[in-house]
Amino acid sequence: MKYTCTLLFTAIGAALCLMHMIGHDSDPVYMIFYSLSVPAWFYSTYTYTNVNPLLLYSLTILSWTLIGYIIDRLYVRTQNKSRNDAQ
Repeated sequence: MKYTCTLLFTAIGAALCLMHMIGHDSDPVYMIFYSLSVPAWFYSTYTYTNVNPLLLYSLTILSWTLIGYIIDRLYVRTQNKSRNDAQ
């Protein structure tokens, strides 16, 4: 598959958000979400009163998708480079 990491990381981001949505009252779930969600590290800095969970979940899924896409692009680049070096 061409975008394996992109799909995998998108699923990880979605599962992370779903887990937080279901068990946000639990401290371990809360800590896991805020440890693994890059937007959550900065989101509370710019919003002083209310945190919009829909926006935070969307940004979390998008950030995980972007990380997976970057990994896929780097993999393709190294494969093309090694293929060109072999010729």
